[in-house]
Amino acid sequence: MIIAGKDLRAELRGKETINASLSFSVVILSLFSIAFDPSAEETRAICGGLLWLVFAFAGALVLNRSFARDQPNDCLDALITSPLPPAALFFGKLLANVVLLLTIELICLPIFGLFYDVNWTKQFGMLMLVLILTTWGLTVVGTMFSAITVNMRLRELMLPTLVYPIMIPELLGAIQLTSLLAIGEPLTPNDLIWLKLLVGFDVIYTLLGLYLVDTVLVG
Repeated sequence: MIIAGKDLRAELRGKETINASLSFSVVILSLFSIAFDPSAEETRAICGGLLWLVFAFAGALVLNRSFARDQPNDCLDALITSPLPPAALFFGKLLANVVLLLTIELICLPIFGLFYDVNWTKQFGMLMLVLILTTWGLTVVGTMFSAITVNMRLRELMLPTLVYPIMIPELLGAIQLTSLLAIGEPLTPNDLIWLKLLVGFDVIYTLLGLYLVDTVLVG
């Protein structure tokens, strides 16, 4: 919680990441609403894909700064060599990224509903569950690769290149579920398979991240 609080306070002071990610998300949602007819049934059928495309790219902007913000004045090296366990450092970064990304997503949802004329609040509880599960999976994978790529010259390019292929299973499930929930449709028993996929993905990669973080940070 100490690391998460530090990162959130640093972001609230500068607001660089959240402003850039939020501006990017709103612009892309606006462009999609121009490119596709918001009132068409075909557009509503793919609205989940459009929404998660925006969130995935916004997430890359958030995650890219996760470890990079601690690089000036060798602060990252100080954190790694401190008595703080690597798993605690990773988990703190993870929590901060989840809060930042969820904030962006919750701000974008009303804008999405306005542009696409969808009643996304009808299945609000289940939609929030899908949002939280998918965001957790994205930030778990992204935070780990953020640590790996922090010293690379082209980390802005390398991070999404590494993260998106791994995220394909979870994004497929999120798109399927969000496409239904965003237009107010309830989930059927067959759709719950995708929900189980999200839970399984999160559990596996969270445990994997906590197991590998020592090797990634310390070597």
